[in-house]
Amino acid sequence: MVVGLLSLEIFLPYAHSLKEKRKSLKSFKDRIKCKYNVALAELDYQDKWQRLKLGIVTLNSQKTFVEQVLHKILQEAEQTIEGEILNYQIQYF
Repeated sequence: MVVGLLSLEIFLPYAHSLKEKRKSLKSFKDRIKCKYNVALAELDYQDKWQRLKLGIVTLNSQKTFVEQVLHKILQEAEQTIEGEILNYQIQYF
């Protein structure tokens, strides 16, 4: 079994409160969860308005499937998030 973790560090320049940050994050999280059947969690910067670190996890018996899913999520994040991805990291366990 292969577990894949995608960590995204994101800058949200248009968020002026934690409420705005959570609103934009919620729509992204809901869309990704439904489309790819993955688990998501906010990992860091919970008290910062314009930054967040998001962890996305999936698992499968084949590493190539896990790689494909995480790369598709990364591409979708780059296209749909109203901000800038500062850093990302993909790990396999």
